Amino acid sequence: MHRSAMKDQFTIADLAAEFGVTNRTVRFYEDAGLISPARAGQRRIYSQRDRTRLRLIMRGKRLGFSIQEIREILDLYDMDGGEVGQLQHFIEKIAERRDHLEQQRQDIAAILNELERIEADCSERLTRLRSRQDEKKAQLSLTLG
Repeated sequence: MHRSAMKDQFTIADLAAEFGVTNRTVRFYEDAGLISPARAGQRRIYSQRDRTRLRLIMRGKRLGFSIQEIREILDLYDMDGGEVGQLQHFIEKIAERRDHLEQQRQDIAAILNELERIEADCSERLTRLRSRQDEKKAQLSLTLG
């Protein structure tokens, strides 16, 4: 188990180190309202809740979700549906993301096929042009020779 998992309070440096991000990144999520540390003077004190939310934020970003989509998922946990509502919404978002990625995969495949076709056409044309140049050089050589 990670050492931080045993603590109740965390500094910005603790969370940044644990999640492999900069302090600025943690502050960004705070400014976006996704985490909300307590303050002790100028010092931020993050709770276990903030840590859990940051883990979910990082997972959501890794999966390609927008900040707004992540906010919706996190906010659902605090509503009446709690974790059940959050999980149902998350499953829907995963399906949407999967569909989007599958469409991107199809688009990429189509583009790659088109590039292959164009490359083959260009290679064929280049071969013909070089062949013509070689023929002209041979004719010129015969004429001058």
